[in-house]
Amino acid sequence: MSKQIWKPGNMLYPLPAVMVSTADPDGNDNIITIAWTGTVCTNPPMTYISVRPGRHSYHMIKESGEFVINLTTERLMRAADFCGVRSGRDTDKWKQCGLTRKAAASLKYAPVIEESPVNIECQVVKIEELGSHHMFLARVTAVQTDETYMDEKGKFELNRSGLVAYSHGEYLALGKKLGTFGCSVKKKTTSGRSGVRKDKTGVAGKSGKRIQKKRMKGQDTGKR
Repeated sequence: MSKQIWKPGNMLYPLPAVMVSTADPDGNDNIITIAWTGTVCTNPPMTYISVRPGRHSYHMIKESGEFVINLTTERLMRAADFCGVRSGRDTDKWKQCGLTRKAAASLKYAPVIEESPVNIECQVVKIEELGSHHMFLARVTAVQTDETYMDEKGKFELNRSGLVAYSHGEYLALGKKLGTFGCSVKKKTTSGRSGVRKDKTGVAGKSGKRIQKKRMKGQDTGKR
């Protein structure tokens, strides 16, 4: 397999294509589509977005120290694209895209986009002026989720919302499920031939459980 050597560049794909909503202390707000975003820490929960200083939303984020990351779905794809190619200086993106402002739970200025299934409210803790983009490192202060995607057991089924990814200039719908976290090391629970359920000893059926109990009887389980 032959490969070409290119000059250094960002070819890390796919990426989330999210709509970031923000506002300044004077009440002016806007939506900007961002692909340069991601998770940086679990505890405390932290994220980031990278924005060009020339973008209309830049000064709003810098002045207010707030923004909201709104996840994008297939239904919101065209709105996300519009918010990425049109400037808020001369366009009311909320009106043009039919999006609804909703008050954030933990922020003073930035609104959330009601139509998004997940709104991640963020407060800026640091600004890194990296070059073409400035990175806003932020602490997640609250998360709003759409109850539409809660199942009967109270589990949030985010992957039913039709999330969209961005890759090399294209918006892509997430494909079929290939596995779950830890699937590469998860022990099989059925035999390959008959499909008979097995316990952790590898012995099928209730008799296997009885055998396991006999094996364990008299053993020092503290040494396991």
